[in-house]
Amino acid sequence: QNNDFLRNTVHRHEPPVTAQPIRILAEDEEVVVVDKPSSLPVHPCGRFRHNTVIFILGKEHGLRELHTLHRLDRMTSGVLMFAKTAAVSKRIDEQVRQRKLEKEYVCRVVGEFPEHEVVCEEPILVVSYKVGVCRVDAKGKPCQTLFQRLSYNGSSSVVRCLPRTGRTHQIRVHLQFLGHPILNDPIYNMEAWGPDRGKGGRIGKTDEELLKALVEEHRSKQSLEVLGIGEEDLNSAGESKDCGNSGDCTTSDPVNGSSCPAEDEKDPERNDLAACPLNSDTNLEMLHKDKELSLCGNQDGQAGEKGWEEKDPLCVECRTSRRDPSPKELVMFLHALRYKGADFEYCSSMPEWAMEDWQE
Repeated sequence: QNNDFLRNTVHRHEPPVTAQPIRILAEDEEVVVVDKPSSLPVHPCGRFRHNTVIFILGKEHGLRELHTLHRLDRMTSGVLMFAKTAAVSKRIDEQVRQRKLEKEYVCRVVGEFPEHEVVCEEPILVVSYKVGVCRVDAKGKPCQTLFQRLSYNGSSSVVRCLPRTGRTHQIRVHLQFLGHPILNDPIYNMEAWGPDRGKGGRIGKTDEELLKALVEEHRSKQSLEVLGIGEEDLNSAGESKDCGNSGDCTTSDPVNGSSCPAEDEKDPERNDLAACPLNSDTNLEMLHKDKELSLCGNQDGQAGEKGWEEKDPLCVECRTSRRDPSPKELVMFLHALRYKGADFEYCSSMPEWAMEDWQE
């Protein structure tokens, strides 16, 4: 009715990310180049806001109003460039559109990759924006990736990847199609793809069955957070226009990030992740009562502090225990090693897992 007052409390938690610092590789009056850790999204998207490269660079390094030149998938590490001005952004964007930007990645894949150079030109189709899944399909967009083996340790291979186009998850999907998925890929090296794990495009499932199988496999492993999604995301109806579940929104360089229908949307407030308020007397009183209740006993009626320890002590809304992923779950063996343009070239060091004698 008129003069009614309505209030809606939004309750969300950001998925956990690695504690590795963002290393600045180069900085001048035009650009900032960083070595992005795995598990960090580039910018606020989906369920992420504070745990993003853009937010951390602003908070910890005072670097604000940066222009995104290209983006990496949340689970991909490596060279990431930002422009400090719109003019620089426009100039480098033009190089990207004209395909004058050379990109080089390294990854560690399953099995013995062929010694000779391999070129994959299979078209790629987005299966789901919400979960962030793609596959090879004749109806997909044309693309090309060149692969060269660097080393083989008896069980897995380090491969150099040169994408000639920029499609969603291009490198990961092409490697899966070739039968050599990235060793710890949380999407394309899963049992949900069938006994061949998607090799040669053989899946044997409809898109809906594939998505359901992927989600169920991660749910059984209690690793939905690795995908960047939670139970509340799965319960929402329909496909979300946000792609904050497995990768970033992509514009000029969607090589490894999940594409998003709202590609040009850069307003960081559009995915405002509301924090749980703890600054009022009422909330503090509720928190104190929650603690007292949980100290009295857990769901089994057993006394002790175990029940309290399983709950988030900072949130007055939650009564759900949250599993903390291990560090290796937050790293995928795909790394952007080098980006080269007409008048610049930036490189990062080779990751530890890409060393020739590395063993899992």
